[in-house]
Amino acid sequence: MTLDRITLANSSVSLSRLVYGAWRLADDADTSAAQVRRKIDAALAEGISSFDHADIYGDYQCEALFGRALMADADLRQRIELISKCDIALLSERFPERRVKHYDTSAGYIRQSVETSLRKLHTDHLDLLLLHRPDPLMDAAETGAALDALVKDGLVRSVGVSNFRPSQWQLLQSKMTQPLVANQIEMSVLERSAFTDGTLDHLQLEKRVPMAWSPLAGGRLFGTDPVAHRVKPLLEALAANHNGRTDLAALAWLLRHPAGIVPVVGTNAIQRIQGLAGALEIQIDRQTWFEIWTAAAGEEVP
Repeated sequence: MTLDRITLANSSVSLSRLVYGAWRLADDADTSAAQVRRKIDAALAEGISSFDHADIYGDYQCEALFGRALMADADLRQRIELISKCDIALLSERFPERRVKHYDTSAGYIRQSVETSLRKLHTDHLDLLLLHRPDPLMDAAETGAALDALVKDGLVRSVGVSNFRPSQWQLLQSKMTQPLVANQIEMSVLERSAFTDGTLDHLQLEKRVPMAWSPLAGGRLFGTDPVAHRVKPLLEALAANHNGRTDLAALAWLLRHPAGIVPVVGTNAIQRIQGLAGALEIQIDRQTWFEIWTAAAGEEVP
């Protein structure tokens, strides 16, 4: 299946309209290269060619698990786009010297993180690198120069951020020659602040790509959350002609926005990866979109 693609500004890189998030790969009982490859193939069959990682996922294991599948097939890398993130330093047995979870956007830390990700993923470049979280100790000039150097040296093709507010984006961009091309932020039916706090407005002004992490609210949409309980009947009605899959309806609600939101879907079940492209077939008119917003908010718009 072929999906529409999103081209990153001032870049030769494009992403599939949906992105597969690899953050739960290490949760499987079976983490073999063959099992990871089955997930990759399921995504590719849906037209999903972009795969989202971070150095910390799975306590620093997920990139290596994915990399084993890439190592087994030299041609696979040419068919996909690799995204990864860095700057969060977790407390982990792998780093016994750390006393506290923290952020690190120093040039040395960023370079080392990227080189480690490339080694684990068995590739010579990332298509997109994101800073994972805003760092209150960020030296914007140092960080910006480090990101520029990674592009210049061919280790990454494009750079962006995650969870940045517009002012944080602007500060970093002011110290760079390369463009920041994307901001990956939390967005879902249950997390709508980016729609009203200026984050999506800013990305549209800059003509940059908004990526949505946790687009299904971390699974809360399908549990006992009282807000999800209000929203679920509306999503079920939308999903009636799509195998009753409310996850597709929730993704379609994000896709309806004119900013061109790119959902990063992290389902760990192959049967849920299958059929994800159906989200792009669900049409949502303006009043239905606002009915879902109103149900989630618990009140009508002002």
